[in-house]
Amino acid sequence: MSAQPVRLSTAQPDFEARFKALQHWAADTDAAIEQRVADILADVQARGDAAVLDYTARFDGLQADSVAALEITQAELQAALLALPAEQRQALASAAARVRSYHEAQKRACGESWQYRDEDGTLLGQKVTPLDRVGIYVPGGKAAYPSSVLMNAIPAHVAGVPEIIMVVPTPKGERNALVLAAAAVAGVSRAFTVGGAQAVGALAYGTATVPRVDKITGPGNAYVASAKRRVFGTVGIDMIAGPSEILVLADGTTPPDWVAMDLFSQAEHDELAQSILLCPDAGYIDAVQREIDRLLPEMPRAAIIAKSLNDRGALIHTRSMEEACDISNRIAPEHLEVSSRDPHRWEPLLRHAGAIFLGAFTSESLGDYCAGPNHVLPTSGTARFSSPLGVYDFQKRSSLIEVSEAGAQVLGHTASVLAHGEGLQAHARAAEMRLK
Repeated sequence: MSAQPVRLSTAQPDFEARFKALQHWAADTDAAIEQRVADILADVQARGDAAVLDYTARFDGLQADSVAALEITQAELQAALLALPAEQRQALASAAARVRSYHEAQKRACGESWQYRDEDGTLLGQKVTPLDRVGIYVPGGKAAYPSSVLMNAIPAHVAGVPEIIMVVPTPKGERNALVLAAAAVAGVSRAFTVGGAQAVGALAYGTATVPRVDKITGPGNAYVASAKRRVFGTVGIDMIAGPSEILVLADGTTPPDWVAMDLFSQAEHDELAQSILLCPDAGYIDAVQREIDRLLPEMPRAAIIAKSLNDRGALIHTRSMEEACDISNRIAPEHLEVSSRDPHRWEPLLRHAGAIFLGAFTSESLGDYCAGPNHVLPTSGTARFSSPLGVYDFQKRSSLIEVSEAGAQVLGHTASVLAHGEGLQAHARAAEMRLK
């Protein structure tokens, strides 16, 4: 088994064409999945708990007499936490504390209400309030993701959301102790062993047992992504995530085995994940390829890594670090490592990335678990216009306006002129009635 990411050079005449082919990812939705999801959502909306039970039995092999029987109690969450080995419990607590601290700082920076009065005594401002209830989807099945629990629930908790509903698939009824423990640490209010499109539908529409939420966050498979897309408007959603991505921008000073393993760290997610290296040193790129060859046989998920790197990976030789930064901005990666002796020299040139990891010691995996910033990030180039999940995703903003009598004399005339210009006489008269 070997992994041979495509080798490109910006000096090649056909670089642009090959680069565009590398960026292409067929995000076309599967018509069969779309129809199946539409049917499931309609059924959940119509039959509620009964539909949720049917699909949970069919897809997860989990039989229950009621959806209430699928709820994980707070006592069970706490018991899972207490039963963890001490090292795991400490790691979970440490990661949660760092994630909470970061998002508390984020709230102070951008999540507070504000107001002021102008010279006429008119009050203007913004009122920031949390959502009433949110749903977090935690993937299950092939793997368990306690880190996803922390990254979704903690910013919601910090934002002040009073009720956090977690759904997690548990095929054949197998519950992951770390996921349950993370829910206890992160302050999840209620948790259900339900997954798939039926879980999204239950959260969006509400059933007799599962409460309707205002927003759904968290990643999932193609059925979950399709369901989130379809219920948007009925509820809010965070984003529609594509395959995971890492881009390493290297100046050739980092040990090449570190970079090879960083590329593996995303490739091991799934075959569609993308790992790219940008570097102006051709000899260093050769060294990274040698480390890929040496390290791959050691990896438990070697087959997945190899397919990901062979199908979507790339080692790109650039003319300079400046050009590498420009290409990085064009890609707008989910994770961007600046593996450089002086990362702060290049950081000002980087405009588009979900998260930027500065310096050789800042492996992307630290951000996934415990550095503090959120690991739910925009993918597939959407970092050009999207942001990581944060406290602001669990808040909404209302404008505050209190016009004084003096202010009404100034604003009323302006509004009257503009309203008449639009042909909306009632608007104009409402403003004119307040003029002296």
